[in-house]
Amino acid sequence: MKKIFISSDHAGFNLKEQIKKKFSKKYKFLDLGTDNSKISVNYPDYAHKLCKKVSNSSLNIGILVCGSGMGMSMAANRHKKIRAAVCYSLKNTKLSRLHNNANIITLGSRLTKKNTAFKCIDVFINTKFEGGRHKRRVKKI
Repeated sequence: MKKIFISSDHAGFNLKEQIKKKFSKKYKFLDLGTDNSKISVNYPDYAHKLCKKVSNSSLNIGILVCGSGMGMSMAANRHKKIRAAVCYSLKNTKLSRLHNNANIITLGSRLTKKNTAFKCIDVFINTKFEGGRHKRRVKKI
């Protein structure tokens, strides 16, 4: 069973919980918070915590959820060895893995329907990096 780090701010909390429930039989999630949707928290705190875990191994992947997906992505991409992609469609999700070797998917709970988020996660987890000409480009990041 693959381990996946997951975290959210208050705006992403409900979608994070739905993700864990939906995929709990396929994957083991290591939830790094937040623990509720009622107390406003700062999304960078949760992005940084998750990035530290994901950057420890090239096998680790993460899921970050906030209202738009953008804030988490911006905070995450400040870390070495992290390539976080805001995903909102199956095509951009697949390309984030195939061409950019993204290791974190960020989702916007206010902009992405639940079932679309579930499909994006499935594509993200099951798509492998294509390598080849993309490998030299990723090394430049």
